[in-house]
Amino acid sequence: MNKRDSLQPKLEPPRGILHHRGVLPAPGYGRFLPSPTLAPFVEHFWTVSWDLGEPEIREVLPHPSIHMVIERGGSAIVGLAQGRFTTRLEGRGRVLGTKFLPGGFRPFLGHSVSRLSGRRIPPQEVFGDGFLPLENQVLAMEDAADALAEIAAFLDSHRPPVDPKTDLARRITQHAATDRSVTRVEQLATEFGLTVRSLQRLFAEYVGISPKWVVQRYRLHEAAERIAHDEVTDWAALALDLGYADQAHFIRDFRRLVGKTPSEYRRGFVEPG
Repeated sequence: MNKRDSLQPKLEPPRGILHHRGVLPAPGYGRFLPSPTLAPFVEHFWTVSWDLGEPEIREVLPHPSIHMVIERGGSAIVGLAQGRFTTRLEGRGRVLGTKFLPGGFRPFLGHSVSRLSGRRIPPQEVFGDGFLPLENQVLAMEDAADALAEIAAFLDSHRPPVDPKTDLARRITQHAATDRSVTRVEQLATEFGLTVRSLQRLFAEYVGISPKWVVQRYRLHEAAERIAHDEVTDWAALALDLGYADQAHFIRDFRRLVGKTPSEYRRGFVEPG
């Protein structure tokens, strides 16, 4: 079987991309699902390529995930960032990425992923000098999907044993992401039969951030999506839905993460009526 045949396109729309009026989706963007052997560790592989006349700014809200990115002069293991990710695309370029599941990078790393929070480290610190030939190979390949298939094969050759706590961290994080009623850490702990303290220890070791951060960020992701789809007419009601005691606290957290108040964000892409 061709290596590329092991990767299938991921059709589900991405979450956390900040939308602005007049800014088109990133060109050359694609995502691919991992093979069954990598599925316990990897959420998807991704690629972005661009050839622009004028520079463009792209912004993405943070997810509780570790990424491995391969690009000329900037390949790195990227630890979890607590704020939004902002990048300037200009000229011509391409990035090849691996998004690990929450908890999924811990078995590769061999120690607490909290040590990576807010940091970038060379991939060879984790995978050894064998990473460098892979980097040279995939950067020379024209087809991004073929390049991602080579990255997948490399990770498969370095695949660690499955850790049950990795799957637990993934399931808890997925529950926080998809269940809109989850607004407090205590709800997560009860749902999975854990104490709050044991949940905090699990997340520190495997996810790299606190469960409170994860719950709050996913509810703010939800707020941004609802605002982007023009589904919000009452800010106070939205704040209450998201678990906030008052509207002011919600607006403050939203602005800290997105860089704009909810009203400013809405005006940024909704055409005036």
